Amino acid sequence: MPDDLIARLRAAHARGALLASICSGAFVLAATGLLDGGVAATHWRYAEALGKAYPEIEVDAASLYREHGRLFTSAGSAAGIDLMIEIVRRDFGPDAANSVARRLVMPAHRSGGQAQFLERPVPRREGVEIAPLLDAIRAEPASAWTISRMAEYCRMSERTFVRRFRDATGVSPGDWIVAERVEQAKERLIRGRESVDEIAVLLGFGGGHALRHHFRRRLGVSPADYRARFSVSA
Repeated sequence: MPDDLIARLRAAHARGALLASICSGAFVLAATGLLDGGVAATHWRYAEALGKAYPEIEVDAASLYREHGRLFTSAGSAAGIDLMIEIVRRDFGPDAANSVARRLVMPAHRSGGQAQFLERPVPRREGVEIAPLLDAIRAEPASAWTISRMAEYCRMSERTFVRRFRDATGVSPGDWIVAERVEQAKERLIRGRESVDEIAVLLGFGGGHALRHHFRRRLGVSPADYRARFSVSA
């Protein structure tokens, strides 16, 4: 790493600047020594190499982005955009961050602690048989969407339905429904005033305990913490 670049980064940090890296850019920040004793995120493909090169740093190969003081590191390029939106949110509030996200056609926010995978499974091949069902589930998330009911909706046998669903979405029907309910819970937490227990019932989780479990497992934070950080009225 060029000595001049390292010196400039260290000087900027000393002046109070916020430094951020995307993907393998974590190696640049690591070379400054400013991350020593802290935690850094990077793309999972480079995590092992970063840890070997800079053992003084705790490398997080799972999270989208991490903060250490005024140093931010992120995983791949998409996670870098998430990090930039998070910085906008911190400086200018959730409405500004949501506005930026809409312009970029990005989700309003993905927390840094979230694992390095997409919130909503991206359809591999959204067949005509499955797409109407997905819209129906989104419209009525609290309904009892059993395998038999969904298969009947698509006019398939249960075995064929499960196979076609996975082909179209990349995940099982149950996983997709939980992911969709969590997405809708996020929006209600940000925009609405319902309690966590009320949201859980409205979206088909049955109770607040189940919603909290799935929310924390997928996003790494509790619904209450998510609302406190990202509510438009926060």
